[in-house]
Amino acid sequence: MEILDTEQLQKRLAELHRNSLAIIRVTSLDSLLEQIAGIACRQAGARLASVNMIDMNSNWNQAITVRMNTDGIEIVNDRDLVSAWTLHFAQETETARFPGNGSTWDIQMLGLESSVNSFLYVPVLLGSLLIGQIFLINKIGTAAFSIEDQKIIETLAAYAAVAISNTDIHDRLSQRDQILMRRNENLALLNDLAATMASITDIDEMLKKVISLLMDYLHLGSGEIFLHQEDTNILQLALHSGADMDCFWEKTQFELGEGIIGTTASSGQPLLIDLNNEQQGYDLQDCMLSGHFHQLACFPLSGINEPLGVLCIATSLPQPLDDLELHFLSIISSWVGTVIENARLNLQQRRIAVLEERERIGMDLHDGIIQSIYAVGLILEHARLLMGEDPQKADQRIEQAIADLNVTIRDLRSYILDLRPRQLYEENLVTGIQRLVNEFRLNTLVEVNFIATQDDFKDLRLTQALTLFHISQEILANAAKHARATHVDISLWSSADRALLEIHDNGRGFDTSNIKQYLGHGLSNMQTRAHNAGGDVEIISEPGMGTTIMAWVPFHKKISTPTAEPESLQEANEET
Repeated sequence: MEILDTEQLQKRLAELHRNSLAIIRVTSLDSLLEQIAGIACRQAGARLASVNMIDMNSNWNQAITVRMNTDGIEIVNDRDLVSAWTLHFAQETETARFPGNGSTWDIQMLGLESSVNSFLYVPVLLGSLLIGQIFLINKIGTAAFSIEDQKIIETLAAYAAVAISNTDIHDRLSQRDQILMRRNENLALLNDLAATMASITDIDEMLKKVISLLMDYLHLGSGEIFLHQEDTNILQLALHSGADMDCFWEKTQFELGEGIIGTTASSGQPLLIDLNNEQQGYDLQDCMLSGHFHQLACFPLSGINEPLGVLCIATSLPQPLDDLELHFLSIISSWVGTVIENARLNLQQRRIAVLEERERIGMDLHDGIIQSIYAVGLILEHARLLMGEDPQKADQRIEQAIADLNVTIRDLRSYILDLRPRQLYEENLVTGIQRLVNEFRLNTLVEVNFIATQDDFKDLRLTQALTLFHISQEILANAAKHARATHVDISLWSSADRALLEIHDNGRGFDTSNIKQYLGHGLSNMQTRAHNAGGDVEIISEPGMGTTIMAWVPFHKKISTPTAEPESLQEANEET
C-alpha cells in the first residue's frame, strides 16, 4: 500500500481544495457530476469512478461514470453497473473500502465482478441526508485504496454536497424565475384581453382579437371557436384561425352532447387530446392526425345558466401544454364566456328598450296626434254638412279645424324636438343654447328670453359645457311637452368657480313630491349628467305656478367619470 509523506498529502489537499472551489461555482448538474467524478479519479488514482444522485425516495436519479486511461478521463455509459452499485448502497451512509475496512465482504455481495481488485464507496451527505454516492474501482498501480485516499474522497464528498445543493437551489430559482416571468406575461396578456373585451362590443370582432392574441402569445398552431346558437341545441363554428383548413373537425356544427365539441360544452369540463397517437371516433379531419399538430385542447365557454360555446386550441409544438398554460387558457375561456353573455344580454336589453320605445311612441301618437287629427276630421265632416244650411257656421268650423291642425302641428314638432339628439357642433356653450332656443321657438311658438355673457365661459371645459347644453335641451323639451308653457326665461351666468344655468317657465307646474310622474326619466338624466360633471340640479315647482330648474357645474373640478377629458368637439359629441 502506498504511504504518503506529509508534503505529498498537503499537495493533494491543496489540489483538491482548488478543484473543489471550482465545482462549487458550477450550476449545471451534469457538468458538476462529471467534474466530481474526474476529480475523484485523479485524486485517488482510480481506474473507474462514478458519481450518482439519490432522490428523496432513495432511488437512483442521475449518474456520471468516467474511466481513467492513457489519454485522460473519458465518460463511460454503463447504467446497469451503476444501478447495481446504487441498489446495494441505497441506504448506506458510511464509507466502505475493499480491501480495507470492508475486507470481509464478498465481491458478489458488493455487486462487483471478479475483475475488481479494489473498491471505495463514499456517501455524499448534506447534513444527515444521503443525496449522492461516489464509487471508485481499481486503484492504479497498487492493490488497494489507502486510508489517505479515503480521507481525500470524503473531503471531496463534503464539497460535492455543497455544490450539488447549490445546483439544486439554482435550478429551483431558475424555474421560479421562469414561472414568475410567464405569470407576468400572462398578466400582461390578460390586461390586453381585458382592454380588448371592454372596448369591443361586436362579438365576432372580439373573438378574432382573442384568438389572434392567444396564437401570438402561446405560439399555438391554430384555434377556433364554436358558439351555441340561441334558442337552439346547436353549436356552430363561429371562427377558425391558423392552419390551412376550414375546421379541425369533419363538420362545422354539433348538437349539445354530440362529439368532443358537444360534450365539452354540455359538461363544462376541458378536454385534452393527444394527436401523436391516432385517435378514433373524434370526427377529426385527416390533416389533424398527419403529425403537424401534437395536442388539441377544448375549453368550454360557459354562461350562468347555459353553455355558450367551446374554444379549441391545436398546438404544433412538440411539448404538451403545461399546467400553467392550461390554467391560463381556462381563465381566458371563462372571460370570453362572460363577455359573450354580457354582449348577448346587452343586445337583448337594447331590443327590449327598442320595443318599449316603440310602444311608448305608439301610445303617444295614438293618444295625442292621431286623436287630434281624428277630431279635425270630424270637424271638417260637420262643416261639409253645414255648407248648404249655414255657410257662416261652416266657415267657423273650418277656421276651428285650421286652428286645431296648427296645434297638432305644434305638438308634432315638439314631439320630434324631444326625439332628435342634439350636439354642440363647432359652437361654444352660449351659441349652442341660442340655437336650441331658436329651434324651440320656431317649432313650438313659445316665447323664450335668453340672457348670457359670451366671455364668462371661455375657460369652461368641453365636458361641462356639453352637460349644460343637454340639460337645457331636456328642460325645453319638458316645457313644451308637459308644462304647456307660453313663456320661458333662460339665464346663463358664472361665479368664481361655477357655471350656472337657470330656466323658468310659466307652465302648469307640478307637485315636486311626485316629480317622476311629471318628468319621467328626464330628471334622472339631468341629475346623472350634472353629477358626472361634478355639479348638481335643483327643481322648484308648484301646481299652477310654473317651474324653475337650476343646474350648475364646476369650472376646474376633475370629472368623476373614469374617461379622459375629450380633446375636440367631435370626440365629445361621440361620447355623448
